[in-house]
Amino acid sequence: MKKWTKWQNWVAVAAGLYAALASIWTTSDGKAATTLVVLGILTIIAGLVNLSMPRMPSVEWAQGVLGLLLFISPWVLAFTAMTGIAVTAWICGIVTIVVTAWALPSLMKAGEDQHHHRAAAA
Repeated sequence: MKKWTKWQNWVAVAAGLYAALASIWTTSDGKAATTLVVLGILTIIAGLVNLSMPRMPSVEWAQGVLGLLLFISPWVLAFTAMTGIAVTAWICGIVTIVVTAWALPSLMKAGEDQHHHRAAAA
């Protein structure tokens, strides 16, 4: 896999950026805004690490977990009544989960191919 080419991680970075900036144009309280900023920034970091070092399944899984945390945060932190920021969390979370799930099979296949190549060389 080449660096900086996996479109799924670029989409996750975009979702993280949107989540991190959403409190600028969406009504929220401090708790909701902080949650989306922190989870958004962590999603951006995970996506950029995945782009720069494409054979790290643990970071890909972490990106998916961050998407899950974004998705459940309105319920866990009780800001579902703030519809705009809650919908933002749900959509950014779903997008991150879906693109991460889409990227994982090719990452796992690349890992298996690399493992078989090493075994054949030994």
